[in-house]
Amino acid sequence: MAKTGVFDSDPTVMAKATELKKELQRLVRTIVDDEDYRTETLDQARETLCALKELKMKKRSLSLKLREMVSCPEEFKCPLSKELMRDPVVLATGQTYDRPFIQKWLKAGNRTCPLTQQVLSHTILTPNHLIREMISQWCKTQGLELPDPLQYANEQGITEADRDHFLSLLQKMSSTLPEQKQAARELRLLTKRMPSFRSLFSESLDAIPQLLSPLSRSQSQNAIHPDLQEDVITTVLNLSILDNNKKLVAETPAVIPLLMDALRSGTIETKTNAAAALFTLSALDSNKALIGKSGALKPLIQLLEEGHSLAMKDVASAIFTLCIIHENKARAVRDGAVKVILEKIRSRVHVDELLAILAMLSSNQKAVEEMGELGAVPCLLKIIRESNCERNKENCIAILHTICLNDRTKWKQMREEENAYGTISKLSRDGTSRAKRKASGIIERLNRAVNLTHTA
Repeated sequence: MAKTGVFDSDPTVMAKATELKKELQRLVRTIVDDEDYRTETLDQARETLCALKELKMKKRSLSLKLREMVSCPEEFKCPLSKELMRDPVVLATGQTYDRPFIQKWLKAGNRTCPLTQQVLSHTILTPNHLIREMISQWCKTQGLELPDPLQYANEQGITEADRDHFLSLLQKMSSTLPEQKQAARELRLLTKRMPSFRSLFSESLDAIPQLLSPLSRSQSQNAIHPDLQEDVITTVLNLSILDNNKKLVAETPAVIPLLMDALRSGTIETKTNAAAALFTLSALDSNKALIGKSGALKPLIQLLEEGHSLAMKDVASAIFTLCIIHENKARAVRDGAVKVILEKIRSRVHVDELLAILAMLSSNQKAVEEMGELGAVPCLLKIIRESNCERNKENCIAILHTICLNDRTKWKQMREEENAYGTISKLSRDGTSRAKRKASGIIERLNRAVNLTHTA
């Protein structure tokens, strides 16, 4: 006679399960026997079935917790959780852990074995089938039910079949061009449609280099197949969306140089996705510094100057986010950002985004000097006068306020605008709170200069 688990005999659980089964039988009979049954009956049957499933899963979970009540052999316990392992896997050092707990350890950025403190040569997790079978046999003798490893997925929903498929695709990235193209396209689609696949790249230090290998090995950009380049770069973008991947992706040595190559020589779709990847990666301050030092701002600014409508928004977003840190503002100014941005603003191209970048750059002295030399003052005053967008007016007046503080030679242009249209004083009355402060500051400085002249 099979041994019965404690929760199999729990009267409350058993009563609830019996009640749900009877209700399900009644509903199914109604659906089968009554031609005029209501659609609500189908909904009730589905809800009852879901409740029965939930009870079954809860029962399974509770039965597993019996490990705390039963003396579990130490070799069956995960060294991290101190609990019975459900999906034992072997780390590179030969130590066995329960998959979800060692994954959590690795995803926190650790690259050592928790038990031995050895640095890991790789982070691939290999199923320990022997221990799994021993645990399964022990559970049977204790009347416990252990989930099938194919049914049990980790917190991202990844199965062993998924991992095997993932590894086979990475291996194909070192094969012939047709196989590389097929694998790259599938990795692109999988990382887009199944966010869980993005997390697989963090389980092995070699995964991203393997993905990039067809691009890294090419001696010249002309040798790279455009479709292959687009699929690989887009996969990098998909990986970058996952917060836990941002640091790993950016710090993989080949990533940023290959994104820069894509900005210069890819198809417009590849350029756009490369810019989007840099934008996504730059969410981390450490990545902002790394990307800036690599020289990525220059190809971004060059792409902005090219003016492809498809790429403009992603390029502007990447430049803006990178320039949040002071060092990158200086790099952007040095690489010609001010001139390019002013040209686009005059052409009324993505004015909202580009004004935001210009306002950010205005904290850089060299940028302010360039703005004055390139005729930014009348351009910005005109936008304030003609625009209905409060944010654009606010950014314009903030830039003009900085120019006013740093370049007295531009006061005359501002005074003439004020005498002709009252643009600045109007904003000081009707603008946003920040715009009012900046406009009032300019008016006060201009009036003080006039009073000093009269006194003299």
